[in-house]
Amino acid sequence: MGKLEGKVAIITGATSGIGADTTRLFVKEGARVVLGGRREYLARQLADELGSAAVPFRMDVTQESDISAAVDFAVQRFGKLDCLMNNAGSAGVLAPIDQTPTEALDDTISVLFRSVALGVKHAARVMKTQRSGTIINTASIAGFFTGYGPHIYSACKAAVIQLTRSAATELGELGIRVNCICPGPIATQIFGSAFGLPAEQAEDLAQKLKAVFETAQPIKRAGESADIARAALWLATDDSAFVNGHAMVIDGGLSVGQSWSGFQDYLGRLASFVPQQHAKSSGTG
Repeated sequence: MGKLEGKVAIITGATSGIGADTTRLFVKEGARVVLGGRREYLARQLADELGSAAVPFRMDVTQESDISAAVDFAVQRFGKLDCLMNNAGSAGVLAPIDQTPTEALDDTISVLFRSVALGVKHAARVMKTQRSGTIINTASIAGFFTGYGPHIYSACKAAVIQLTRSAATELGELGIRVNCICPGPIATQIFGSAFGLPAEQAEDLAQKLKAVFETAQPIKRAGESADIARAALWLATDDSAFVNGHAMVIDGGLSVGQSWSGFQDYLGRLASFVPQQHAKSSGTG
């Protein structure tokens, strides 16, 4: 029996990257999954791959009516909703702060924060009746630290983390857990899409970025969407039954601080400015 046997989930942004790998893992573990995505043909392709446990549902997360309809569809089709993963996203506006177009700012907030708030809202109205359920929001280490994402993206991810914590205090009393996952750099199509590349070129860029990301953190490999999927699986199961309001960082140790090897290089550079006899006596030579 799978870890999610008999469970019903909605995953937004399910057609690629983290969303697609999470969908595959949830179905493998016994869940029935509503695949939310704007690109309906990709949702249908993934559903065809996974079989009857995966059902495509066209949704634009900037439209509240689509989010509400997806929740209603899951309940009508499967009788309940056990898990919502608010995963849809984009890099959003990349411009310097003084050159950020207002329309692009609003669009970024609509995808990265407003959609999460609306997802929590509509999942909660069903889960309150059930007095059970788990909501998983995709945030980012950029929500904690500067320098890991564009300005508006980072601000939205910080808002998602705080919304997760705040909603958890209300909904936890009703048997509903709310948590978020904060990935470090994961090589997905989101980077290419941010520069307007078509899907095939965006995927090619993602593969090339793995070589860059694999040296960025103490664990010397690139983060994979499957790493995030496994974290989402744990948060969706009863194995995490006492976890609520948690922001789970999955970044290979990137946000902990400078790596030990980097620190040793730093010490070596410092030692080069110290007379040799003093460097040896201090153990840095």
